[in-house]
Amino acid sequence: MVRVLERLGHMVEFPRGQTCCGQMHYNTGYQAEAMPLLERFVAQFRGAEAVVVPSSSCVAMMRDHYPKMAVASGRAELIAEVDALLPRVFEFSEFLTKRLGLEDVGAYYPHRVTYHASCHGLRNLLLGDGPMRLLKAVRGIDLVELQGLEQCCGFGGTFAVKNADVSSAMLAEKTTAVLNTKAEACTACDNSCLMHLQGRCIGRGRA
Repeated sequence: MVRVLERLGHMVEFPRGQTCCGQMHYNTGYQAEAMPLLERFVAQFRGAEAVVVPSSSCVAMMRDHYPKMAVASGRAELIAEVDALLPRVFEFSEFLTKRLGLEDVGAYYPHRVTYHASCHGLRNLLLGDGPMRLLKAVRGIDLVELQGLEQCCGFGGTFAVKNADVSSAMLAEKTTAVLNTKAEACTACDNSCLMHLQGRCIGRGRA
């Protein structure tokens, strides 16, 4: 992500003090424990012109829950800072297509590729076909559409732990669809989905 942004002429800074967005804590019921992570995020990025995130689930956490957390804190200053910062937070593909207005970033990747539409990107961030437009503009790519493109991979953070059997069944179906494409690579706008899929592929000796 950094290489692409720098090649497009942007100066990228990586604050070393950044940590987890707090999604796992918040969604598991530890909402008070997530508050320091929100405060750290604001402290680390308040001066940024744009905050670009390679994970749609993190951005969804920020947009959906940070405003509510700030209000729950009762701190007017935090509410104002969150309101000011969130319009500058983007998922990576969203930043390219919606903020910069790009589809062709000059990429070249002569391989067979398929794309999985993650739930947070598809349903929370409403990324639409932006990621696919970026992929279709890649030179040399053999882009194969995934059957059940919009179907969940079954990860869902702690859902995969609390509902392991259901999650595993969903993962098996999604992984089969990925393997059926004969793609050399599967891409997505959420690292958690890719981690989930890769774990099963490794377990089947197909990574």
